[in-house]
Amino acid sequence: MTRLRFDDLRQYSDVLRSRHNEAVTVRFVEPRDAEALQNYFRALTTRSRYSRFLGAARELAPSVLEDFIHVGEADRFTVVATMLVDGREIIVGEARYAFDSETTSIEFGLSIDDRWQGRGIGKALLKNIECRAASFGAEHLFGDTLRSNDAMIALARKAGYAFTNSPGDWKLTRFQKDIQKQINVGPQEIPCASWRLAAVSPSAMSSLAV
Repeated sequence: MTRLRFDDLRQYSDVLRSRHNEAVTVRFVEPRDAEALQNYFRALTTRSRYSRFLGAARELAPSVLEDFIHVGEADRFTVVATMLVDGREIIVGEARYAFDSETTSIEFGLSIDDRWQGRGIGKALLKNIECRAASFGAEHLFGDTLRSNDAMIALARKAGYAFTNSPGDWKLTRFQKDIQKQINVGPQEIPCASWRLAAVSPSAMSSLAV
């Protein structure tokens, strides 16, 4: 069984490219990011926050923020997409995902800072999440979003996700993808660090522990 090394989270960072060839670093969140992550959510427009949290919220509740900044607890993970602006690292996007070993599926949600939308960052982040999901040996990837969230629906549709009703809530739609059928590359071709490290082990990360 391969385990993430929580004493050195930097090894699981990936550098992606925006549509304008800007460098976007995707890395696991750390406790030091608590204030920056909270400020990121506060800076989202009301509509974007509503879409991300599936309801009204100005910021993360303290208990939720605490969950967000601790990687690996209950097989839940948060990554942030950052860029260097005037020599300072800023968060331009985030994603939260959870692995269910019984169903071999990963549920996720993501957001992009309104000021940085339209640059292909969401597309790159979604692709990276698919890659990270594969490192667990996950077979399915899915998320729920409001039927009014045109941006997320368009992003998922372009990425090849299928749509269905979300169980128990008519206001939501579920987008899902069978990633194992679509991903078939060797370790040397793997574009994200977490998958590349897991690929050296016969058993993918079906269970993680801090």
